[in-house]
Amino acid sequence: MADQPSFQRTGRAMAVATLVSRITGFLRTLALVSALGLGTHLLDTYTAANVTPNAVYELVMGGAAASVLVPLLVRVTADEDVDAELFTQRLLSLVLYGLSAVVLVTIVAAPLIVELTVPGFGAAQRELAVDFTRIFLPQILFYGISAALAAILNARGRFAAPMWAPVANNLVVIATAGTFLLAGGTGRMETLTQGQTLLLSIGTSAGVGAQMVVLAVVTRRAGFPLRLRADPRGIAVRRIAAMAGWTVASVTAAQAALIVVNRLASQAGPGAVSVFSNAYTLFQLPYAVVAVTVITGMLPRMSRAATERDLSQVTADLSRSLRLTGVVLVPVAAALVVLGPRLTTLLFAHGNASPGAAHLTGVVLAAYAPALVPFAGYQIMLRVHYALGDTRTPALISVAVSAALLVASLVAARLHPGADMVVALAGCTAVAYALGLVITAQSLRRRIGRIDGRRLLRSHARMLVAAGVAGLAAAVVASGLGPAVGTGPGGSLAVVCAATLTGACLYALAARLLRIGELTALTAGLPWTFRSL
Repeated sequence: MADQPSFQRTGRAMAVATLVSRITGFLRTLALVSALGLGTHLLDTYTAANVTPNAVYELVMGGAAASVLVPLLVRVTADEDVDAELFTQRLLSLVLYGLSAVVLVTIVAAPLIVELTVPGFGAAQRELAVDFTRIFLPQILFYGISAALAAILNARGRFAAPMWAPVANNLVVIATAGTFLLAGGTGRMETLTQGQTLLLSIGTSAGVGAQMVVLAVVTRRAGFPLRLRADPRGIAVRRIAAMAGWTVASVTAAQAALIVVNRLASQAGPGAVSVFSNAYTLFQLPYAVVAVTVITGMLPRMSRAATERDLSQVTADLSRSLRLTGVVLVPVAAALVVLGPRLTTLLFAHGNASPGAAHLTGVVLAAYAPALVPFAGYQIMLRVHYALGDTRTPALISVAVSAALLVASLVAARLHPGADMVVALAGCTAVAYALGLVITAQSLRRRIGRIDGRRLLRSHARMLVAAGVAGLAAAVVASGLGPAVGTGPGGSLAVVCAATLTGACLYALAARLLRIGELTALTAGLPWTFRSL
């Protein structure tokens, strides 16, 4: 296991890489909104089509990449009786061959996929969505190879490099959106030319391809020879399939819920799909910067501890992870509730974007905010099961969460038709993931004996009090300053800056008075693991 200073340096590098990646990802979203227009049929069509390769990838491999590959490669590397290099090459080759077949099948089935996922689209939108989807679908292979290469690097202790790779993707798509604008593109689907369609679709897929190429170069420089193997024997394909089978079941349930939610959103009115998607992108940003960094670094560490049957170390790592994510995400969630519409007006009300759609995106974001902490905690706890080599339990829990989200969404859509539906759908997320958090915590408690529950509840209660004080102060500042500066991007900038500064200062003060040690350790420069916790 890496020594503590090295571990801390790795954590800092991961946090920086993730932050840059998510910032450029957000700039990518802004560029696309500016080019294609928020609340337009064109951005809705592009968004719906671009979600498809992600959904298919998650269905056939995404969950397995997180739950199976890293723990498996860690164990293989530690086993002196196994040729780890040959094993890994065969595994990577299997991923390439399998996903290539998936790409071919889905390209043929593109019209059926579009009809299934977005029934609310008109004929012209469906036709354009099919064109986009067919060129987007090779991303399935690019995502899969990228995930396998990232797993190889993580198993070798290289955590930061995979987090830098998406920057290449984001920069390519930003350049694509800029070129689209320079070529005279607008947010109107009716004026879209064949050349502009190819520019958007090829440029978007090229971004994912660039991410894969970066990871391939880094993997070779890390000393792993990239070589295809035609024979997959010797990597226990049946065992891998059995481990991944439960994960596929959970991902299938999640994708079924996602399809239903997207179908409902597509019927909520023009622009609803892109509004819902962009709000979710913003919701994921703080989770990705904080929780994904924690998860990526802790999974190999917990896998080693689980292999050694050191359950006390597993519990300690779990507690550290949950408390660090909480001390950052609790106040962020409060800020999103208070400043959601102002924030999205500042970010999206430019170019071809509709101010009304930008404001609605903020309302949806505020509805998403209560799900932030439960979602992060739920995801971290699931990874503990994976580290223990258990994919069955998290799969069953995930199916239950997906079922809860599905039922809640159907009820919400019936009770809140029209534009309000997307707000209600976002609110359902908090209900589903709070349920998942409770179930997963109880499951882990039975599995490892203890999860440091009293300390976690005590710490999060203090964080909630501090964030409540800060959020209330920020709301007072926003309501007092708002009428004087107006509702446009300039006024929103003033409100966001003033309210954020006030809230951040009060949160830091309240945290000090309440003796929230996690924030003290965080600001002292130890990014996500510390001796004192």
